[in-house]
Amino acid sequence: MSGAVLVALAAAIGNLLQGWDNATIAGAVLYIKKEFNLQTQPTIEGLIVAMSLIGATVITTFSGPVSDMLGRRPMLIISSVLYFLSGLVMLWAPNVYVLLLARLLDGFGIGLAVTLVPVYISETAPPEIRGRLNTFPQFTGCVGMFLSYCMVFGVSLTQSPSWRLMLGVLSIPSLAYFFLALFYLPESPRWLVSKGRMKEAKQVLQRLRGRDDVSGEMALLMEGMGAGGEVSIEEYIIGPDSELADSQEHAEEKDRIKLYGAEEGLSWIAKPVTGQSTLGLVSRHGSVANQSTLMDPMVTLFGSVHEKLPEMGSMRSMLFSNFGSMFNVAENQVKNENWDEESQRDGDKHMSDASGAESDDNLRSPLLSRQGTGAEEPPTSLSMRQGSNFTTANGGEQTSMGIGGGWQLAYRKDEKKEGALKRIYLHQEAGAGSRRGSIVSLPGCDVPAEGEFIHAAALVSQSVLRTESILAQQSIEEAVEQSEPITKGPGWRALFEPGVKHALIVGVGIQILQQFSGINGVLYYTPQILEQAGVGVLLSNLGIGSDSASFLISAVTTLLMLPSIGIAMRLMDIAGRRLLLLATLPVLLVSLIVLVLGNVITMGAVTHAVISTISVVVYFCCFVTGFGPIPNILCSEIFPTSVRGLCIAICALTFWFGDIIVTYSLPVMLTSIGLAGVFGIYAIVCAIAWVFVFLKVPETKGMPLEVITEFFAVGAKQSAKE
Repeated sequence: MSGAVLVALAAAIGNLLQGWDNATIAGAVLYIKKEFNLQTQPTIEGLIVAMSLIGATVITTFSGPVSDMLGRRPMLIISSVLYFLSGLVMLWAPNVYVLLLARLLDGFGIGLAVTLVPVYISETAPPEIRGRLNTFPQFTGCVGMFLSYCMVFGVSLTQSPSWRLMLGVLSIPSLAYFFLALFYLPESPRWLVSKGRMKEAKQVLQRLRGRDDVSGEMALLMEGMGAGGEVSIEEYIIGPDSELADSQEHAEEKDRIKLYGAEEGLSWIAKPVTGQSTLGLVSRHGSVANQSTLMDPMVTLFGSVHEKLPEMGSMRSMLFSNFGSMFNVAENQVKNENWDEESQRDGDKHMSDASGAESDDNLRSPLLSRQGTGAEEPPTSLSMRQGSNFTTANGGEQTSMGIGGGWQLAYRKDEKKEGALKRIYLHQEAGAGSRRGSIVSLPGCDVPAEGEFIHAAALVSQSVLRTESILAQQSIEEAVEQSEPITKGPGWRALFEPGVKHALIVGVGIQILQQFSGINGVLYYTPQILEQAGVGVLLSNLGIGSDSASFLISAVTTLLMLPSIGIAMRLMDIAGRRLLLLATLPVLLVSLIVLVLGNVITMGAVTHAVISTISVVVYFCCFVTGFGPIPNILCSEIFPTSVRGLCIAICALTFWFGDIIVTYSLPVMLTSIGLAGVFGIYAIVCAIAWVFVFLKVPETKGMPLEVITEFFAVGAKQSAKE
C-alpha cells in the first residue's frame, strides 16, 4: 500500500500550505499595520486577514461541482498555482490593495485544497487505512503552522523584520506542491470510472495497490456509479459442505452457493436465509427501540458490521488468516487438484475436467460459485481471473471478489429481468452464530446444531453489468462500455435522494458543531493565557521581545498537537471515527468548563494561569485527535461518487461560513458576555455535539465507500418507516 500512502502524503501538502499561511499572516499583520499605518483603520486590517476566508468561501461554491466535471487532480494543480502566484504577489505588494488581491488568490488556493484533498485521499486510499491516510491533512496542516511560526520567529529577530519575506516564502513550498501534483499525483480512479475511462482507472489502481490484479476493486468502482437505488438486505448461512449439503430446507438447490477455502480440500456451502433478515435493522443485542428511542436506525445498522468478532473457535480462525475478514482473498495463487470437478473456461475455450488443475493456477482464493441445476444450462457465472477478465463456468452461477475491509463483491443472475445481474456486497456477520457449536435458529432456517458456520450479511441491489458481457468473456473495461450508462452528472435533484439527504444531514451537522465548539476562540485566547502563566516574562528575561515571544509561544503550542495527531492516525482505523468522537468530546467539554470556572472563581494569578494553560493544552490535544480531522474524513466518505464533489462543497461552505461567524463574533461576544460566557457557550455546543454523534453519526471505518453509500440508502429508508 506504499503507493497510496505516498500519494496521500503528497496531496496533503496542500493543507501544509494552508497551515503555513494561517500562521504567517498572524505574525506578518503586526508589521503590515506599522508600514501602512493601519492602527486607525481596523476594517482594512481585518480585511487583510479575512480576505483568504472570503476567497476560500467563494471558490468552495464552485470547487465541488467543477471537480466532478474536470477531475480532482486538475483542481489540486490549480490550487498549487494559486498558492504560488499569491506568494509572489505578496512578496512584491507595493500597497494594501495589491496585498488584498494576493490574499484573495491565496484564499482560492486554500479553499480548493481544504475541500478536495480529503475527497482525493478517500477515493484513492484502501478501506483498511483510509482513516489513517485522511488524517494526513490535519497533521501536515499543524506541521505547516509550526514551521511557519519558526520562520516568522526567526525573521522577527532580524534588525528590520520584513512581512513581505514572511508571506512570500509561501511560493517555495507551493512550487514543490505544483510539481508533485503535475508529475506524481494520479487522477482519482473513482472519478475516471465515473467518466468511463476504465483503462486509465485500472492503471492508477495497479500503481496505488502495487499489484496487477485489481479486478475486484475495479468492479466495485463501477458498481458505485449505480449506488443509491433499490437495496435489500439478505443473510446467508455458511458452513462446511459436509454439514449443510443435506439440509435442503435452507434453500432450493439452485440457491446454494459453494465457497472454496484457502486450504486444499476445504469447501463450504452458503445458503440464503429466508424470511426477515436480522442484520442491522434489528441488532444482535436487541432492537433499536430497546437501545434508544431517538437513535437513528442507521447507526445500529452500521454498528452491526463492526461488532467484535470471536477471535477463537470460529471458521474464520480455521480457514482464513486475516483477522478483519472472513472472506480473505489469498495473495498467492492457489493450486488444488480437488477443484477438477468444476470445469473452468480459460481464454477462448472451455477446459475439460481433466485439465481443470492447470487453469487453477490463475484463480484467486476464495472463489464463490453458485452450483448450477444442470449441465445443459447455459453458463452464467462470474469467475474472476488475474488479468481482469470475466469468464464462465459450466457448473456455477456466481463468484466473489475481495473489495477490502473484509467485504466481498459477488453477482447472481436477476430472475426478474432478462440479461440483468444483481450485485451482492458480502460481509461476515458478528454474533452468536459465529461461534463453534452454538447455533441460533433464524427465521425460515433451521441450522444444524453441530459444527461451524458463519452468518454472512449481504447488501443486494441492481448491477450495472449485463450477463451478455460475462458470456462473451469481456474484460471489465469492455463490459462497462457495453453496459447501461453509469455516469451521473452532478445535479441538485440527486441531493433529495433519501440516502444522500440523510448523509448531508450528518455532514452539515457535524461541520456546524465543529466550528462552534470553540477552536477559534481558544486559539484566539491562547497567547493571553500563556502570557498570564509567565512564559512571556521568562522569554523577555532571555532578551526576546514581546512580538517574538508570542510567535515562539504559538510554535510550541502547535508542536504539542503533533503527537496527538499521531495518536489519531493510529486509532482512526482501529477504534474508529465514532468512538474517537464520543471519547474526546467529553474531554473538550470538561476543559472548557475549567476555563469558565477559572474566570468566575477568584484564585491566585499563578494558580489561574497554570490551570488555564493545562486546560488549553488538553483542549488542543483532544481536538486534533477527534473533532479536528474526523468531520472532513466523514464528509469525504458518506456521499456517492456521482455527487461527492457537490455534496462536499456544501459541507465545506458550512465549514467556512461557520469559521467566519465564529471568528468575527468573538470580539463582540467577549465585550458583551465576557470570556466565561463565551467558553460557556462553547461547552454547551460540545455537549450537543456528543448527543448528535451518539444518535446520528455511524461508524464507517474499514468499509469501502460504495458500501457506505448503500448503507445510507438502506438506513434512510428504514428511518422513514420508523
